[in-house]
Amino acid sequence: MKALWTPWRMEHVLGSAPKYSGCLFEPPGNASFDKPHLLLFRDQFTVALLNRFPYANGHLLLAPRRHVADLTELTTTEHLRLMQLLSSSCAIIRRHLHPHGINIGLNLGKVAGAGIADHLHFHLVPRWEDDHNFITVCAEIRTIPQHIEQTFDLLLDDFQQLLQQPSP
Repeated sequence: MKALWTPWRMEHVLGSAPKYSGCLFEPPGNASFDKPHLLLFRDQFTVALLNRFPYANGHLLLAPRRHVADLTELTTTEHLRLMQLLSSSCAIIRRHLHPHGINIGLNLGKVAGAGIADHLHFHLVPRWEDDHNFITVCAEIRTIPQHIEQTFDLLLDDFQQLLQQPSP
């Protein structure tokens, strides 16, 4: 018998995960990355983080740095930079995780499903054919094949290289 290990999710499954103070998309400091906060990328306009409680391996969260709730509140520059980060993130995910597809989601407002409704953010969820099995349906538990810290280490260099690219 094989064991499925996703130990970092247990607090989430049991509902005992500590409440995060502040905004998830505004990690403290100004560093371009921060492993304890799963922050892979931060520039003047945007952030990219790994989702601590992912639907699938490599589940990313992308957000503007500025705390806004709706696309209409973004400046033209923020909108452009967020869309560029979205495209670059898809390329990085494809290069390292080799998914068969990627779900990209944006929920605007609590009623639309936004868990954090007051800070606009995209979900990028890599998908593989047959990636979720019986355990998701029967036990409402997702199985993630790679430890989140290994995924962080795998993706970090490519996200940090984005900082070297010229801005539009």
